[in-house]
Amino acid sequence: MTDKPTLLDSVAQTFRDHGLTAAITALMGGSLAIAATVTRKAFTNEAMLERLDRELAAERERVDRQRAEDRMADADRLQRIETDIRAMRDLMFEAFQRSRAD
Repeated sequence: MTDKPTLLDSVAQTFRDHGLTAAITALMGGSLAIAATVTRKAFTNEAMLERLDRELAAERERVDRQRAEDRMADADRLQRIETDIRAMRDLMFEAFQRSRAD
């Protein structure tokens, strides 16, 4: 009578024969998977930092443009105020001169 091994017996025999090789292969495969994940994370973080740097530069440029526009608006307003003051001074001077001529 020939005893035919069951599936479980075959799996157990294969594990006994190739267990160490399979364990080393799984360890190397797992290590490579971890290395790939770490590398992907590093490149993802680097790309995120570069994107944040670009956004920061764009925000700084926007703020600088806004400040320049604000300075120009303030200079224009100051110019109008000075013009109004000169006009009022000239008007008062003329009024004073007319009253002395009378």
